[in-house]
This record gives sequence, C-alpha cells and structure tokens, in this order.
Amino acid sequence: MDVSAASLPVSGPRTIADGGPHAGHANGLVHLALPKGRMQENILKLLRDAGINLTFDRRGYRPRLSLEGFEAKILKPQNIVEMLHAGSRDIGFAGADWVAEKEVELVQLLDTGLDPVRIVCAASTEFLENGRLPKRPFRVATEYERLTHGWIERAGYDARVVRSYGATEVFPPEDADCIVDNTATGATLKANGLTIIDEVMTSSTRLYAHPRAMEDAVKRRTVEHFVLLLQSVLDARKRVMVEFNVGRADLESVIAVVPCMREPTMAPLHGDIGFAVKSAVPRAELPDIIRRIKERGGTDIVVFEIAQIVA
Repeated sequence: MDVSAASLPVSGPRTIADGGPHAGHANGLVHLALPKGRMQENILKLLRDAGINLTFDRRGYRPRLSLEGFEAKILKPQNIVEMLHAGSRDIGFAGADWVAEKEVELVQLLDTGLDPVRIVCAASTEFLENGRLPKRPFRVATEYERLTHGWIERAGYDARVVRSYGATEVFPPEDADCIVDNTATGATLKANGLTIIDEVMTSSTRLYAHPRAMEDAVKRRTVEHFVLLLQSVLDARKRVMVEFNVGRADLESVIAVVPCMREPTMAPLHGDIGFAVKSAVPRAELPDIIRRIKERGGTDIVVFEIAQIVA
C-alpha cells in the first residue's frame, strides 16, 4: 500500500464507537464507491481483469460484486471523496486532484495510474505578456477553487477566482482571462485557443480509504485482498511473458541479458539438446530483449500476454 492507515492522524468524522456514519457498517461489509463518468470504463475493466465481475441492478447504481464482502454504489468522483471523508463509504476510487481540492484526510491504497491528467493554467496568447501572465489583476475560471487559490498565492499573482461548473475552457476571453482546468492531451484547450502556461499538479485515478475503515480487522483483510487483486493486474500490464529455446552452450549467455522477476523458468528440451526458457519481462523493453536473445543464440521466441502477477 502507498500509505498505512496507522500513519495518518485519527481525527474527523465520528464512526462506529460514537454512533457516527460508520455505525451501520458494523456487519463487516466493505462499502465501496465506484466512479461515474470518464473514470468508470477503465475501473470496471480493471475489476474484470482481476476476476471481479459486476452485476448491475435496473438503475445501474448499486452493482453486486462477484467478490464476497462488498457492497457497492456508483457515485461521481467528487462525491466519492466527500463520502469517504464523511465515513459513509469505506473505500472508493477518485482522482488525486479532487482529494487535494477538498483537502481531506484519506488513506491512499493504490495509484492505478489510469486516466492521468494534469491540472494546468491556460490562457490565450493575446492575454499573455511576453508569454507570461501579466502582473496586473486578472480573472481565473476554475472548478478547482482551493487549488487555484493556492497556486495564485504561491506564484504571487493578483487574481480573482471565478467558479465554473464544467466547460471551463469556454470562459475566456469574455468571462475570464485564463483558466485552471484538468487536461489529458491538451487538445480541448488548443481547440479553444488556449495555451498551457503553468502546471498546478498531476493526477490519476486512485483507490482511497477512510482511515477508520482500515482499523477494522475484518474489513482490512478484505480490502488488502482487493488491493492485491488489482495490483496483480496493474503489474501484469507492465510485463509480457517471453518464451524461447536455447542450446546448452548459449544458456548462461542468454540468461545474463534477459530480465526476470526473480529467476527465469527453465525446462529441458526433448533429446537434452538445450532448454526452454520462460521469463516475465518489462513490456517497454521487449524490442531490445528480443534482439539480445537472438544475438546470443535464442530461437523460437514466443511472446504472450500475462493476466495477473502475484509476487
């Protein structure tokens, strides 16, 4: 896990012991929040790849997980952050940007790396002075009020924040001079005549927990197993399995240049003429790994996908 529950201060919302939001959670079920909107597709695929299937009710907001020990609800990511903070949800997926925006104390269990975005300041080139924001007062439109106020203070700008409720990129030039918004590729900003000037933070979809939820021994075991399943898929996506044959004389030479998690798996070939070698290698290094295997006597190279890796 990225952060231990024990490392965070225990403060904030009331829980089971004092009749707070967790009072109805004493049955041991983990109350999971799944994201609605752009994050949903990637998170549902991650769950499916981990062997966790969802069955949706008629309205589609309360799916049933094939993994025991969970009760789930689909919410907007901003609401997930609020419900986690309040304690009505034990764990949930949300963007790091909204956790930072709402300044809540949560336990980060897993950074999925999915749906990466940058929170940036963007403006039209006509508004800029020598490629920079002017020293004179200006207006910033954003959904991220707290993050934007912090950025303004750090940068020393004289700016007023205008709260937006979506479609922030259309505010300039009439209703704001620049914006602070999230972007994955910058294409939408460019299409609206805006240039990125500064980066406020980076974000991705992450799994968070209410701190007190991790103090329940039953829930903690359930959550840790859930995280293990998801992490196994994320680890597998970074690797592929390479299998090849090599003669006895070339074995050590090839093994020396093939990365592996611990040690490669080997089996003798028929007739004792060499070995079949199998190794889970980094996907990003695959082209160079194949070249090295061939150069050192490896043959019959086969590459295939890995579903999960549990170390």
